[in-house]
Amino acid sequence: MGGYFKKYAIFFIGAFIVVAAFLRHIITLDTGLILLAIVPSVILHEVSHGYVALLFGDTTAKRSGRLTLNPIAHIDPLGSIILPAILILSGVSPIGYAKPVPVNVSALRKPRNQAVWVSLAGPATNLAIASIVGLVLRERLLHELSAASFLGVATNATIGGGALDQYLFYLGIINVMLAIFNLIPIPPLDGSAVVERFIPNRHLASYYGLRRYFLPIVIVIFIFLPALMQKLFTPFVNVWFRVFIPS
Repeated sequence: MGGYFKKYAIFFIGAFIVVAAFLRHIITLDTGLILLAIVPSVILHEVSHGYVALLFGDTTAKRSGRLTLNPIAHIDPLGSIILPAILILSGVSPIGYAKPVPVNVSALRKPRNQAVWVSLAGPATNLAIASIVGLVLRERLLHELSAASFLGVATNATIGGGALDQYLFYLGIINVMLAIFNLIPIPPLDGSAVVERFIPNRHLASYYGLRRYFLPIVIVIFIFLPALMQKLFTPFVNVWFRVFIPS
């Protein structure tokens, strides 16, 4: 009970800081929309892991109360609050992560094979969201462009419409970035499950012992080497842009 109260406290403190920063013009409307796009994206990413694990026989996430869209249940102080705040203050587009949904690989019916699908469910969900949002945004923009052309108003390919269009745009981009970031084959990111599948059984114990040391490395790379991450994200974001944003 105390832990759940602590999560609520962290959530509301974080929300208060964001609102206060917006009112004091420390962050822009764009940054606020990006933060609002991150929350459902990381939650659905994590919940998808739990649902696929449940499909394959592992009830750990269900018993832990993590198969929910309630953001309180998924807050990770570092990934959900501190990391986005640091990125905002550093002038970098914020991104974050939720507390990982617990999965007991040994409870899966075919642990080594199904663990890969459980891991890839998160990025697949983000790509699905990016595609759906892209289709909705494209239809909206085509309608707006058609209306503008009919009225003789000059138009271009920028997203200059209302806040909803801006939000959909950021929601699509954020989900592309989350998918690509999590597919990096470095533990504990989801892409490492593909590499892990090919590690011989006799070396798995050693591998699992090393996994916990990689998360700080990943965070350091993301914060201090933003140019590297930008080079990684840009080609995939450009593809999404070319497919879904009418020219």
